[in-house]
Amino acid sequence: MTIEKVIKLIAEHLDMDESEITEDSTFEDLGIDSLDAVEIMMETEDEFGIEITPADAGKSVKELVEYIDSKLA
Repeated sequence: MTIEKVIKLIAEHLDMDESEITEDSTFEDLGIDSLDAVEIMMETEDEFGIEITPADAGKSVKELVEYIDSKLA
């Protein structure tokens, strides 16, 4: 499922435990700065085979997952 993949990707990038990240986590809550955001978006693009702009990613894990699902539908 998309949410699990996204949480795993973010957790690995931030060197965090996956249990610390929920779909309601905002990127700000997770301490993601602009460089982290770009790197996570690039990793996400590779994982799902889609293009994502910072505006598309939204401000939370849930918004990012919803965007990915809409592109894969």
